Amino acid sequence: MCDDLIPPSADMTERQWLDAKAAAGEAPAPGEAPGGTARLVGRRSLLGGAVAGAAALTVLPGATGFPAAAAGREAVEKFPLPTAPNSAGEFAVLVTGDAGTGAEEQYAVAAAAREVCRAEGVQLAVGLGDNIYENGPESDDDSEFQEKFEAPNTGIDVPWLMVLGNHDCSGLIPGSGGDPSRGDREVAYARTSPRWYMPSRYYQVALPEGGAPLVEFFGIDSNPVASSVIQLDPYYHWDGPYMREQRAWLDGALSASRARWKIVLSHHPYLNNGKHGSAGSYDGFTFGDYTSGIHLKELYEEVVCGRADLIMSGHDHTLQILEPTVRTGGTRPVVCGAAAKSGDGTAHFTHPAAWQDFAARGFMLLRASAEALTLEAYTVDVAAGKAQLAHRVRTTVPVGEAGVRAGR
Repeated sequence: MCDDLIPPSADMTERQWLDAKAAAGEAPAPGEAPGGTARLVGRRSLLGGAVAGAAALTVLPGATGFPAAAAGREAVEKFPLPTAPNSAGEFAVLVTGDAGTGAEEQYAVAAAAREVCRAEGVQLAVGLGDNIYENGPESDDDSEFQEKFEAPNTGIDVPWLMVLGNHDCSGLIPGSGGDPSRGDREVAYARTSPRWYMPSRYYQVALPEGGAPLVEFFGIDSNPVASSVIQLDPYYHWDGPYMREQRAWLDGALSASRARWKIVLSHHPYLNNGKHGSAGSYDGFTFGDYTSGIHLKELYEEVVCGRADLIMSGHDHTLQILEPTVRTGGTRPVVCGAAAKSGDGTAHFTHPAAWQDFAARGFMLLRASAEALTLEAYTVDVAAGKAQLAHRVRTTVPVGEAGVRAGR
């Protein structure tokens, strides 16, 4: 959500939230008109509720087909997924999050990352959600895809594994996550972008394909169980068909994976020392089915922890490499959401950390080889457009081999 946009109570509808703000005499947030009605944000219009639902493209969750609007346009040749490790014997992956502002800071971080990618033989990139600020794309060919993704990342010419963030699924309120159907536009966009890889709202990618992969990525959609408002569409209820299907898919995919390293990609973090807090108590809320993220916490703890080596998330505009613990089942939580915006400079919680920075912008580099899984954090001097390696952690034993299972 917007950095200071926190609902007055858990599990409100967007209309209740807007009415509460109006009754309290609060000034409208950016993108919100007085009286709680949608208005233009520059050239952008906010769509919500039934309007957004009717206008949104549709795609079957987990399917690889594209909505009809995208299917009517000519597909482009995609940058291919890597089929073998680079010359150093590893798959090198750029990791970014919360990037899509189109502002100077995003371009500076991307420029610094481009230099590192060229020097380190990067073959793949990851975008951890909030791909198009502030309220997601209005269509699958919105010009903001160019302004806030293609242009800044020119020269990082690899496939980008993208997941959906709360701003990508905005309803009446930017960043509410209140209309997940809007995310289908980003799925559709993948057909016409050489970089953008999002075959469906949740998916898996193994490198290399076939046999026993070295590393496998599992991109999930956390929005229906971590939105700041309740979901009005029954399909996207926290316990509705969509989340039941996604949970069953993730459970089965992790069980069936033969990859040495397994990495879950999500927007909302499991554990987090930044101001948004951790799943189950997001933004200080500890009750309700949506705002607190309690059911996302359940998903992480019951399906992911002890089975994936990393949970990589954004949402908090910070850089954190947290420690694997008994609580996490040996899984390491990582927060990487500082590719355009920055945090408040303060640690708000005390989860064990190998390294963390709450003020800098930056990105991470993931290296997967047969011998080790290495994660490097880079901070960026925005004025100079230069990156500096800040920290490196190296793991040699996959979580499955370590035999650590918490509550499983």
